[in-house]
Amino acid sequence: MASGLTERLDPLRWMGVPMLACMGAALVCAAPIKVFGVQPPQPMWAMVPAFAWAVLRPSILGPACLLVLGLFWDLLYGGRMGLSSLLLLSAYGVVLVTRNMMSGQSRVMMWLWYLVAWSAGMGVAVAMIVQHTGHIPNILAMAGLWLQTALLYPLADRLISRFEDADPRFR
Repeated sequence: MASGLTERLDPLRWMGVPMLACMGAALVCAAPIKVFGVQPPQPMWAMVPAFAWAVLRPSILGPACLLVLGLFWDLLYGGRMGLSSLLLLSAYGVVLVTRNMMSGQSRVMMWLWYLVAWSAGMGVAVAMIVQHTGHIPNILAMAGLWLQTALLYPLADRLISRFEDADPRFR
């Protein structure tokens, strides 16, 4: 990518804009709108920046933003406070730990890493639900959420592509 086409890697553009976009997308999906009797899908939009932030430039701001996004999700959908934050932070941690193995991988392999991180986060959330309530959540609802969020990877790839050359330390 030519240096003229790269974006600056400042916190507002790198973290603030994706965070607000995720909140806006979640609000739109949660709106009580039905088209032909069907409500729009409600994926966990915050998984997109969670993956991208951990892949490109892990920092202390990433987990703080994910905590806020998770609490926003819980408030919006009426979930247990902190459960979505735990899910997102678990996925972020998986990506952070395996970050060196992702270096130089193809888009298909990065999508698989995204799926692994997302599945690990969901696994932690399900384990916490089972621990707290004593029963497994609805499998079809979890599968629908998993699939909808898994299909968001192209957005994470775009976010990574947009900012991958912005940090001069990695050129």
